[in-house]
Amino acid sequence: MRSLPAATALGLAAVLMAAPALAQTTATASVKTGDGKDAGVITLTEAPHGVLLKLELKGLTPGWHAIHFHEKGDCGAPAFTSAGAHVHTTEKVVHGLLNPDANDNGDLPNIFAHADGAATAEVYSTLVSLKGAGGRPALLDADGSSVVVHASPDDHKSQPIGGAGARAACGVIK
Repeated sequence: MRSLPAATALGLAAVLMAAPALAQTTATASVKTGDGKDAGVITLTEAPHGVLLKLELKGLTPGWHAIHFHEKGDCGAPAFTSAGAHVHTTEKVVHGLLNPDANDNGDLPNIFAHADGAATAEVYSTLVSLKGAGGRPALLDADGSSVVVHASPDDHKSQPIGGAGARAACGVIK
């Protein structure tokens, strides 16, 4: 049997020991409508500088919808107000990805639901982290966070929520 050179063996050992640190961190949010119907799932994956969301939603009103990260992991129906405000890091919260005065950490691009009510998308946010890496707010903090789908699109400028309208669906990030 052939043995590995010492340098190769040490390199392999270092890679195997580092493997847990390289493992992906993921979370999911099972989304429900205000009347408790299943509206799909959102999978969140920690990335080096943010979070990647994979949205697989159904049962939405056709058209554009705002989505935001909300500060509490609570989707009490029917209005989902228990999810709190958007995730943010300062007391002075300014909303809108297109707002020249900055934006809050909960802001995300709009999604589109087709005629059958289904919406699938991948969205990336550099404004949050699952566990608080890089000084970004942690979605998996002590009181959790949620993803809220609004009834209308976000104009990404007006205050406080860009004209996004009612909270149509919500999922707690776990």
